[in-house]
Amino acid sequence: MLNNQFLEKKGINFGWIFKMAWRDSRKNKSRLLLFISSIVLGIAALVAVYSFRDNLEKDIDNQAKELAGADLILDSRKPAEKDFAVLLDTLGDQQSTERSFASMVYFIKNQNSRLVQIKALQGAFPFYGEIETNPIAAGRNFQKGKKAIVDKTLMLQYGANVGDSIKVGALNFEIAGALEKAPGQTGITSSIAPVVYIPMQYLEKTGLTQIGSRIQYKYYFKFNQAKAAEKAVKNIEAKAEKAGFDIETILSTKENTGRSFKDLSRFLALAGFIALLLGCIGVGSAIHVYIKEKLGTIATLRCLGVKAKEAFLIFLIQIFFLGLLGAVLGTVLGTAIQFILPSVLKDFLPVQITMQISWTAIAQGISLGVIISILFALPSLLSVRRISPLNALRSSFETERSNIDFLKWLVYLLILLFVFGFTYLQMSTLVQAISFTASILVAFILLFSISKLLMWLVKKSIPESLGYLWRQGFANLYRPNNQTLMLTVSIGLSTAFICTLFFVQGILIKSVTLAAGENQPNMILFDIQNDQKDSVAQLTKKYNLPVMNQVPIITVRIEEINGKSANDLAKADSLSSQKNKEEKNEEPSKRAFRGELRVTFQDTLTQAEKITAGKWVGNVKNPNDLIYVSIEQGYAKRIKVVVGDKILFNVQGVMIPTIVGSLREVNWNRMQTNFRIVFPTGVLENAPQFHVLMTHVPNKNASATYQTAVVKKFPNISMIDLALILEVLDELLSKIGFVIKFMATFSMATGWIVLLSSVLISKNQRLQESILLRTLGASKKQILTITAIEYLFLGLIATGTGLVLALFGSWALAAFSFESSFAPTLLPILTLFISITTLVVITGVLSSRKILNNPPLEVLRNQ
Repeated sequence: MLNNQFLEKKGINFGWIFKMAWRDSRKNKSRLLLFISSIVLGIAALVAVYSFRDNLEKDIDNQAKELAGADLILDSRKPAEKDFAVLLDTLGDQQSTERSFASMVYFIKNQNSRLVQIKALQGAFPFYGEIETNPIAAGRNFQKGKKAIVDKTLMLQYGANVGDSIKVGALNFEIAGALEKAPGQTGITSSIAPVVYIPMQYLEKTGLTQIGSRIQYKYYFKFNQAKAAEKAVKNIEAKAEKAGFDIETILSTKENTGRSFKDLSRFLALAGFIALLLGCIGVGSAIHVYIKEKLGTIATLRCLGVKAKEAFLIFLIQIFFLGLLGAVLGTVLGTAIQFILPSVLKDFLPVQITMQISWTAIAQGISLGVIISILFALPSLLSVRRISPLNALRSSFETERSNIDFLKWLVYLLILLFVFGFTYLQMSTLVQAISFTASILVAFILLFSISKLLMWLVKKSIPESLGYLWRQGFANLYRPNNQTLMLTVSIGLSTAFICTLFFVQGILIKSVTLAAGENQPNMILFDIQNDQKDSVAQLTKKYNLPVMNQVPIITVRIEEINGKSANDLAKADSLSSQKNKEEKNEEPSKRAFRGELRVTFQDTLTQAEKITAGKWVGNVKNPNDLIYVSIEQGYAKRIKVVVGDKILFNVQGVMIPTIVGSLREVNWNRMQTNFRIVFPTGVLENAPQFHVLMTHVPNKNASATYQTAVVKKFPNISMIDLALILEVLDELLSKIGFVIKFMATFSMATGWIVLLSSVLISKNQRLQESILLRTLGASKKQILTITAIEYLFLGLIATGTGLVLALFGSWALAAFSFESSFAPTLLPILTLFISITTLVVITGVLSSRKILNNPPLEVLRNQ
């Protein structure tokens, strides 16, 4: 009760307001705690992700030297030419060299073979950290003889032991140890491309450095003084770029690694943010119902002289402290969950994570919890300002005023800006942030519209002939203080998010299982030399395997485009001004001159190719004829060339002038050899080349037998067993899927809490309705049936809408991001639809059963 002292005061008595807020919250503490439960999981997810990110950044900083293994790394697809090689010899206080390439390794004991990443090493690399092996000494001593270090997973897979022998090319190596870990290596990379280390001194004798071998050349340097490394980078930067070498330092390694995992943390943060948004819906709707039930109390206070802003402050203080409590609980839970994330993500991490409490993440979580609690509760809290004392004298609620509340619309704008601002902080570009925010907004608007349409249709179209229980159940969808809007939005968004993740995972799996058909190649042989081409084809047919595709591949470089070389473009850049900026945009891209290109020649197009511009010319009959090449349209766009442009190619030292005759659309998803640039026949037949052969093996036994025969007779040839690759990718997708599902669990749990809260929040009104029905003779079974019908219809509409959103979103991702077809099967869709709907019904019915435990007389006495 108010005292006279308060009524006489003209200002705001904050002490009394805090006391009223406390008294009211004590009376409704069980219901108010449901409000904060909606945001706890969202805050927990974000705090866990933020804590993990902070610890990861700290560990990347601390372990940057071990990640790089050297102060300076020079990397190229071609060996250093004489002048640049002389310069390299002058760098650093210690040096080490590495050659890496894909090749077959043959396990002699069990006669199995596997494509691996061969790393031929010379020197004491790594200079920081070490190559971890079992036994420990193997990593330091394997270069002293004809020995190898083999990835531990690969050894387990093929039953190899230390002391066994493997064949690499033409040489046998003794297995000196199992590779546990190397600089920058993760569990995922070792699964996809297992590593085998051999001494550099034996590389040439293996016979694997032939025409067509894609060898990566790396030079490692250690400087005793850090400033000397910085000075060396400045001195050689321009020369290294000209020679085609990339420069990597400890700082760049740290930045690149941090950038890679920043994308991961962004995804995890956005997944947690979606869970938080669902909780915000619960908070906003719960406060809306709570304020409506408090109309009488507020009106009474207004009659006793309490100002509108004072009544508003009472509930604002409640929401502030409830949001603070929810945020604190969320941060405690999130801090505990962060210790689980390293075990979930360990296969993706190149560093050893040392988890500690991140006070920055805790502060961010608490601030975020308080802000969103107030922000999403404000639209309902602002209505307190308009509650008239006249409400206390009316038996029904006062009709809301029709004039627009601009302050409330300002709050809606702030909510939208908050969502956009948070998203922008996670995304890398403004376009991505706008797209994400727009997608959420469209989903909200669509679900809101469907909810309103549902209530209107049900109210206008319930037939009188329908049974009483069905009519009463449908009427609950539009009764006062109904939860239709909140449940449709929260369940719909939860369904859309979860199902989109499920469908996207299916798209990825489908895109890597294209080779499963009997008519698709599933074995690729490459590095086939000219004199081996016919023999390999005969061997393939000997094992009753089809030669499905056999194409030559030539290594070329672009020297000039329309008469301009890379040096010309560099000079133009140095002399450029605002005046010729538009002209510069029409110049070819400098990326066209970087690196080598793999091209082929053919007289006809394949089924995966389609001309989109120009005309295809498949043959050059006379030596003096113009040579028209065809370029894949995406690559042509990147290097800024069009039909009619002139390109001068360097083919192993021979200059060949050509004209862009056509642009092609290439279906890269087809399992066959596809090329960015295709020459006509009659030009490159005599150029140094290697060949690729594709075949189909029916089973694992046939694959193993065929691979063994090829490796024994042609040790330089490498093979890709697509069936094995599919297994590895399936494992990879499973791990990625687990990470996604781990974060999606927060959204699912939050959606379920919002559903549960919506039932319990309106408990008082439901109690009155059930008591009235029971007083009129309705049984508990009938009341439960009415409740089940209400939630069944809600579940069907919300889940169905969410599924439609997920299907549309997944189709858009498949078409525009993955460039793949999207044709989901009916069974998973039905399973998801039935499962989520059933969960909604069960939750609604079980939560409502408690309402029926109160006797009617007890309720009537309290009215």
